[in-house]
Amino acid sequence: MENYYISETNHSKEYKKQCWDMAMGLQAVDDLKPSGYLRQLADEHINGTLSNDEIEKLLYNKYENETLEEKLERNKESDLVANRIVKLLAEKAFSFSPVTLKHIHRTLFEGIYEHAGLFRQYNISKDEPVLNGATVIYADFRTIEDTLRYDFLEEKEKKYSTMSNEKVLDRISKFTSDIWQAHPFMEGNTRTTAVFMERYLNSLGFKVNNVYFAENSKYYRNALVRANYAEYGRGIDEDMSFLRQFYENLLYDGKMFYNLATPSLQISPIVEILLRDD
Repeated sequence: MENYYISETNHSKEYKKQCWDMAMGLQAVDDLKPSGYLRQLADEHINGTLSNDEIEKLLYNKYENETLEEKLERNKESDLVANRIVKLLAEKAFSFSPVTLKHIHRTLFEGIYEHAGLFRQYNISKDEPVLNGATVIYADFRTIEDTLRYDFLEEKEKKYSTMSNEKVLDRISKFTSDIWQAHPFMEGNTRTTAVFMERYLNSLGFKVNNVYFAENSKYYRNALVRANYAEYGRGIDEDMSFLRQFYENLLYDGKMFYNLATPSLQISPIVEILLRDD
């Protein structure tokens, strides 16, 4: 009897809800909020009455004539990207490569950014409230491809099956931090990194608890910022502990964030508290 391949698109209501919670919560990293309309469509998708492709069409119809308020709030971007994240998380097929990172960015932001799926062509900086207005030093745009190639080759040599949980957390945090520090795209780096890492972790057989992305996405971005900020002349080192704590929650249901001490960057006045999610 011949065996046939089966579709991977069928998921439980519980899993689809987790994906929607993560996808909508993740928009907060760029201070975006999904619309009430998307939440209605998400409920229909969870109940099996709408597909992601049907939702995409409905969203394009809705935003064909955007209001000024919708443009200012960037509702179209938030809603479309959230729906596309859910669609990506439903896929099990995965290739561990910088090409996949590009594919995810293109899928999320096609029709939103002209540079969707393209590495940036000049250097950038960004004032970070969590650093009291300082910026992370991102990779030089001319080295992005080589930097990512090195990071991926280094990661590919790691054998998680032989590592303790402590070592797993250290390594996953380091790899995530390296990808994000490269900041290969003009916009959408944190959302792209989060989706890539979740799909990568799923491909390795880890059970990812999406509630932590859903409720603490701003923390996730701030933790990435802190992991990549140093000012050695003033005695300030990179601090991976907050990103590591995030992954402890994500993978092992570790201590909740409100039990963490407020991070000190040895800057006066003290920077915004990392744990703040507003």
